[in-house]
Order: sequence, then structure tokens, then C-alpha cells
Amino acid sequence: MSTSTPTPALPARELLAARRVLVVGDVMLDRYWYGAVDRISPEAPVPVVRVEREEERLGGAANVALNVRTLGARATLLTVVGQDEPARRLRELLHQQGIETVLRDDKQLHTIVKLRVIGRAQQLIRVDFENEPDHEVLGQMLDAFAEQLPQHDVVLFSDYGKGGLTHIPRMIEMARAAGRPVLVDPKGSDYRRYAGASVITPNRSELAQVVGAWRGEADLLKKVEALRADIGVGAVLLTRSEEGMTLFDDSGVTHEPARAREVFDVTGAGDTVIATLAALLGAGLPLPDAMRLANKAGSIVVGKFGTATASYEELAA
Repeated sequence: MSTSTPTPALPARELLAARRVLVVGDVMLDRYWYGAVDRISPEAPVPVVRVEREEERLGGAANVALNVRTLGARATLLTVVGQDEPARRLRELLHQQGIETVLRDDKQLHTIVKLRVIGRAQQLIRVDFENEPDHEVLGQMLDAFAEQLPQHDVVLFSDYGKGGLTHIPRMIEMARAAGRPVLVDPKGSDYRRYAGASVITPNRSELAQVVGAWRGEADLLKKVEALRADIGVGAVLLTRSEEGMTLFDDSGVTHEPARAREVFDVTGAGDTVIATLAALLGAGLPLPDAMRLANKAGSIVVGKFGTATASYEELAA
């Protein structure tokens, strides 16, 4: 197993700015209500939060697209939203961030909202609003995908298991036929739907759900190689929190230790890792070099609160 070497240089800004990443997946609006907690409710043994400030951020695949954009590459987001107030807010936020969008809407769909209530700098509760999109609307996404594909350098699928990627096997097939690298942030226990992808980026618990628990690195290698052979993916990048990340590909195993000095919040760190990887692969970096920089980007965002991003300046520092 080869381990960490010095962090490679970032591609020139101009090169990144010319690269386009097509992000496809489940989007959500992240809402934060911040408040003071001074007392316990007389109705039940729960804290009463007096809300003082509200904030809205892009979540899910929208956060992935934002990470691509923040790094300096161009991002197009292809997804399904509802015809509701959260969808309008998502459109506004995406527009403000300069993210190009191809949004299909479904009047039956509740745009996913994750509402987090924060008191005394702690998340007290998260409330989710969601349902699954209509299959006809998802079918329309295939046509939009075929239309967008030739104009992009890399395709990134952000699967949150919310039903928006029903046609992912066909989309991967189309992308590979067009010669585009395909990156997938996976969900669920059946990875055969990602067959043919260039790179999949599960975390430890996601991978264990598919291959079972492992006893040591040799057993992990055996299980990952069996998975790669079974579903025909080019590489598996395993993100391992405080243990860093490990890349399994045709050239062997490359491990990169964690860099974070202080972990404040891991929300969205996986989004940052795969977005950085996609932008850098699009700019021509070899996968091991892109992984080292993605690891650094992940270490930057876990030091921030909530869904966050890493900028070109932070990564270059």
C-alpha cells in the first residue's frame, strides 16, 4: 500500500474555469433555525428554542454543484423539484451562485427540505419534508441528460436514495459511450446500478452495507476487489473519516491520512470530496493526485459548520 506523498499542485485557475461538470441527483434545501434556549417546555421535557435567525443553504446534489462552482469549475445541475416555495428558493440560491440548471418539475413532489433547529451551538432536532418524484418526470430527465452530456467534461451522480436517480444505469451507459468519466456518490445496498462507473466514493458504513464488515486491511482489499470485479467500476475511493481515505484501482491501493486538525461538523464533507475530485479529473489531474487534493478539501469543510465548501484559495494555501 502506498501512502501519502506531498500534496500535488492545483491546476491553473484558467484551466479549471474552462471545465464543466454535469451534476445529476437528489437536491434539497437545508434550512437552519438558530435560537436561544433558556427554558424547558411545560408541555413536555424538551427545550424551548426562541428562534432569532434563519438561514438557507443548498443541500444534496445542489451542494455538490456549489462545491464544483466554488472551486472554480463550471457546474450544471440536472434534477427534479416540486412546484412549491422550497423549489423557488432553490432556484434563487442556485442562480445567485452562478450554477447552471436544468430543472424538471413535478407538481406532486414536495421539494426536499431538511430543517435543523440549532440552540447553544448544538443541533437539537432535524425535521425532513419529502416524498418520491413521478416516474414520467424522471423519464424526461433522460432526454435532458442526453442533450447536456456532449457539453460537459465529467458526469457526477449524487445519489441520496430519494428516488431521483431511477435511470442511473442508462445514464452511466450513455456517459461512458461518450467517453466521459463518471463519478458516483452511492447509496443503498445494491451497487450493481452503478456498473461501469469510473469511480464510486462510499464511506465506511455505506461500503460495509454492501460488502459486509471487514477484519483488517487485507480483508478489506479482498472485498473491494471482488466488488470492483462484480460491478465493473474503475476505482473505489473509500472515505474513512479520521482515518483519511483509501483509493483502490488498477494500480493498487493508495492511502491518504486525514488532515483535519479539528472536526467541527462532518455535514456535506462527502459532497466536497466528490465535487473536488470531479473538477480536478476534468482538468486532467491523475486520480491519485485528485484524491489527495480532495482529501485536503474535505479536511477544510469539516472545520466549518453545516453544509460548507472549500475555495480555490483555501485549497491552494
